[in-house]
Amino acid sequence: MGEFYDFLQNTFGKPGKQHSNGKPIPSQEVNTLGEVLDSSWYTNRHYRNPMTIEQLVAGPGRENPPVKEGPWKIVAAKTEGITPGFTIEDSRGRKYVLKFDPMTNPEMASAADVITSKFFYALGYNVPENYIVYFDRQQLVVAADAKVKSPITDRDIDEMLHRVPRDPRKGYRALASRYIDGKILGPFRYDGTRGDDPNDVVPHEQRRDLRGVFVFSAWLAHHDVKSLNSLDTLVEEDGRRYLKHYLIDFGSSLGSASSEAKSPRAGNEYLLGWKPAAVQILTLGFYVPEWAKTYYPDFPSVGRFESTMFDPEEWKPNYPNPAFDNRLPDDTFWAAKQVMTFSDEQIRAIVKTGEYSDPEAEKWVADCLIARRDKIGKAFFAKVLPLDRFAVREGRLIFEDLASKHGLIPSRDYTVQWSRFDNEKERKSPLPGETGFALPRPLLEGAAGSYFAADIHGGDTKKTVTVYLRKKSDRVEVVGVDHAW
Repeated sequence: MGEFYDFLQNTFGKPGKQHSNGKPIPSQEVNTLGEVLDSSWYTNRHYRNPMTIEQLVAGPGRENPPVKEGPWKIVAAKTEGITPGFTIEDSRGRKYVLKFDPMTNPEMASAADVITSKFFYALGYNVPENYIVYFDRQQLVVAADAKVKSPITDRDIDEMLHRVPRDPRKGYRALASRYIDGKILGPFRYDGTRGDDPNDVVPHEQRRDLRGVFVFSAWLAHHDVKSLNSLDTLVEEDGRRYLKHYLIDFGSSLGSASSEAKSPRAGNEYLLGWKPAAVQILTLGFYVPEWAKTYYPDFPSVGRFESTMFDPEEWKPNYPNPAFDNRLPDDTFWAAKQVMTFSDEQIRAIVKTGEYSDPEAEKWVADCLIARRDKIGKAFFAKVLPLDRFAVREGRLIFEDLASKHGLIPSRDYTVQWSRFDNEKERKSPLPGETGFALPRPLLEGAAGSYFAADIHGGDTKKTVTVYLRKKSDRVEVVGVDHAW
């Protein structure tokens, strides 16, 4: 499947099963608490088990950069296009894809790729190990069995390197992306399932982990998120073979469009949008959209990245995505709480791994990410009553209000109505007078295996959260959460 076909299908068609007739399609591959399950697609990381700054900085790994000692053998090369690229093999036989920054914007694409991959890893996704490397020309040699269209010579390498930036002190800078383990099977789609994967039974447009990529991509300005920037590989672990799903190629994130600075249009309009085109025609091209008036500081290493005009709900990738189009308020709440988990200090530590030479550029990127993070929390926490981390402690139902915890709103009061819950008929029978967060007597004295529900209301909002509890012989446990909207 080519990129042009993917663009046409998603721009002019409606692939996958979409919401219709006012009947939303809830996400699958989630447990009764609304959390995404660990799988070959996703692993719960920073939100469930807070990572240290050292772990966040390491991302998927920092122990396997290309070995500086010895030559880097070019085993494949991309000689066409604006920016060249190589596939190299270091002295230990490990393969990497080398990608370079454009001449006009040294550090931009490589920094964006490294930073964004570390965020996506902490958010739970499979990503490649990405490293920023510096090297000298003599380190590159052509392997005897290099896979190129025609024999490549030293002059060809010189001409390709002539089109990329070079630091006079450190040498050529590149992103070295380590080859992903396993047999490469190509990209996955954001709709349907793979016919050759017996474990792939949930349509991709109905996966919460893929719907949530919308929020994460909006935060990180990853406007080129698409099928072609994913990868499935066949791996074997503990004697079991299965497909593992990766997100790859983050060079078009933050302020970068990989081969140039990001256009102000990116993230604000689709590449082909009917309404914006009509407005331009009707106004004879005189209408100037607000996003075109955005201020960007002169940081070539950053490109165009900002937070003032950023609107999380209106953000757009390059073209429509069926999983994104299917997102629901509980999907965006799930994703937003992951984003809000990152502290200012943690964000600044991850941004530092982009190795910007200008500290002001580094600060700008971190400041923008912090401001965009807060906008995401404010926008998507408002879609539901943002309560989470429910538990029973000392005979009471406890929880966190994430909007209040992160300082987005003042603290608020809550009310609750308890009910018996018939799990088979999904029917609630209210318990008169039980309106406090202490566990009601019928629950404490109920038979093992009985279910109860707590409908929680917060402040002046009409939104509710229903928490389901089950009595066990020795304790009461939270077994389900439903965020209504």
